[in-house]
Amino acid sequence: LPSLPLPCSMHLIQVDSVQRWMEDLKLMTDCECMCILQSKPISAEKDEQNELILSSQYSTCDNLQLLLKRAWIISTELTRIAEKLEKNRWQRVHSMTVRVNCHVRSMINEYNTFTRNSSEEMYQFGCLLIDKCSEFTAFTERCIQTEDEQILKSMKSCINETLTTIAQYFGQLIELVLTHEAQNLLRQIELSDSVYITESAISSLFSLTQEGAHLCRIIAKEGGVVALFKICRQDCFRCLYPQTLRTLASICCVEEGMHQLEKVDGILCLADILTDNTHSEATHAEAAAVIAQITSPHLTFTQHLSSFLENMEEIVTALVKLCQEASSGEVFLLASAALANITFFDTMACEILLQLNAMKILLAACSDKDIVDTPYSRDQVVTILANMSVLDQCASEIIQGNGVQLLMDMLFERSSSGNSAEVAACERVQQKSAVTLARLSRDPEVADAAVKLSCIPRLIKLCRSPTERNNSDSVLVACLVALRRLAVMSPDGLEESDFQQLVKPRLVDSFLLCTNMEESFV
Repeated sequence: LPSLPLPCSMHLIQVDSVQRWMEDLKLMTDCECMCILQSKPISAEKDEQNELILSSQYSTCDNLQLLLKRAWIISTELTRIAEKLEKNRWQRVHSMTVRVNCHVRSMINEYNTFTRNSSEEMYQFGCLLIDKCSEFTAFTERCIQTEDEQILKSMKSCINETLTTIAQYFGQLIELVLTHEAQNLLRQIELSDSVYITESAISSLFSLTQEGAHLCRIIAKEGGVVALFKICRQDCFRCLYPQTLRTLASICCVEEGMHQLEKVDGILCLADILTDNTHSEATHAEAAAVIAQITSPHLTFTQHLSSFLENMEEIVTALVKLCQEASSGEVFLLASAALANITFFDTMACEILLQLNAMKILLAACSDKDIVDTPYSRDQVVTILANMSVLDQCASEIIQGNGVQLLMDMLFERSSSGNSAEVAACERVQQKSAVTLARLSRDPEVADAAVKLSCIPRLIKLCRSPTERNNSDSVLVACLVALRRLAVMSPDGLEESDFQQLVKPRLVDSFLLCTNMEESFV
């Protein structure tokens, strides 16, 4: 996927340490001094280390990022207050309420120092939030001054109600602030002729998209997709195309972004960029990333696919060329991911790939360890092979490109890092390589090649040994199916016990047998 820019904290290393300390000190004292001045109790409880303050690890050079961090802290504190309130831990509730009060005031003051032309509605919500926080603090202060259980019980419902109101006001204020900032950034993008100003605005907009789907929805609703595609249609901004397309890919993870893309003929624009050889490889790669995003099989909304089909042949052709000419593993990953997704929703894509000799190109790429260098890339390649293997003509292409050997190698895919995402990718590689073997083994020539390469013993090992398949049930099912297909073509390749346990019974019975198998049995 697209590489992200270095976090701001990495760049701050270059800043003078005293200057950095002065910036951090303001954030820390704003909150902590106020808490002490308002008689913050010295608690004997052991959860002081969980207190959330804006220390240097949260500091950032971007005002909006600072606001988001402060908002996250407030949101977390409100949740914790509700938890302490439920347990009637009044001292903790009060101290945390004082801290939230300080954070809210600091957040509003900080935002007012850098914002421009904030709306009357934002000002009103800010005042309401501050008033409610003050009321909340007064409530909790009265609670720690009484030990009467009846009074505390009656006040608890009022405190709960006030807490709910604060959460609502806070959520609405943050929504207004983020919408306002998105509007400001988009206004800069739409009105500026300066490459520098536009680049800065797009960079800030991209940072916002990394804060989650909700922000992507806000940006899409405010016309973010329209503004960014406008940039992609102006030659004077060609140097900004990669950054712009990367931001578009992020926004298009939400349905609102897809709707906007459809309205501005975004797919046609992407096709034009991909087929224009005067663009840089970086631009082509980021356009491929947008295609990969909008064709993701995980998306539940597919209204945009009708216009995609109209441009599919051009897009697929350009993506195959990008795979063939990729200068790095990242470029190949983006292009192959887009192709893999496309093969899921239309068989015509597989036929186009066959005509373009894509099988040969992909198999050749896999032999270059600098290009296909991760399980993620191999996952994309084997996905394409699995989806293409439904075509009868695929078998001869696989044989010619030494594809059976590649599929055999993929059955040994293991994670080198133990990272959960990488482990999952390795499981998908094993599963899909077994699926592809099962489909292609209907051709006697492919089945014969698989048997000669000792695919049957490897499939048996994967079935019988849970650690070989990382305890994956999906890998087990795929291997059982592939083994049964090869056993039909080459019954002499199995021992009697393997045949009786893994081939002869119903698939579900063999599955249950293998899932209950102990390692010592193997």
